[in-house]
Amino acid sequence: MKAIASKTALCALIAALSGLTATALSADAVSVAEARARIDSGQQLDTIPKATWKKILTPEQYDILWRKGTERAFTGKLLDNKDQGVYLTAGCRLPVFHSSQKYKSGTGWPSFWDVFDKDNIVLKKDWSWGMNRIEVLSKCGEHLGHVFDDGPDPTGLRYCINSDALVFLPEEQDDTAIRPAGTSPGQRSGATAPGNPPEPDE
Repeated sequence: MKAIASKTALCALIAALSGLTATALSADAVSVAEARARIDSGQQLDTIPKATWKKILTPEQYDILWRKGTERAFTGKLLDNKDQGVYLTAGCRLPVFHSSQKYKSGTGWPSFWDVFDKDNIVLKKDWSWGMNRIEVLSKCGEHLGHVFDDGPDPTGLRYCINSDALVFLPEEQDDTAIRPAGTSPGQRSGATAPGNPPEPDE
């Protein structure tokens, strides 16, 4: 009888633990619709799990943004883009670069001499592949590329960014589409006034 009681108690414990695990997983899960709503509002972006990002992004975007991948040089669709507008991160849709800060570096990746909204960028030391580099991430954790100190004046910086880490928003589109949460039309928290690069992207 004791053995049966012990077995019954063990089964009950396993069932309880399974229920707790399922509850925890459910709490962590975010649907694609919920994630898109958070992206649209600019809120709780860092709470969107990788599993959901994998459903939202293309395989190439996911590999770069969340696995720190790198596209092959001279293959990016935004490399030769010369239209006026703002570059947003491909996942969280954060404005990070402006076309007036883009220049032709000859490296094979879109290059910018400054950022559009410093509040949306995080710089982090990167020692991967035996190199000492500075990684460029968005504030929600997306890997965008790296920044180097061989750029043109006035900053001397070259933000070397993957095309698939970005989406381009033409200048003629609604300003509210690139406005960070909590700011009014025409105001962007931390935004750098667009200027003209010394060497235009031609």
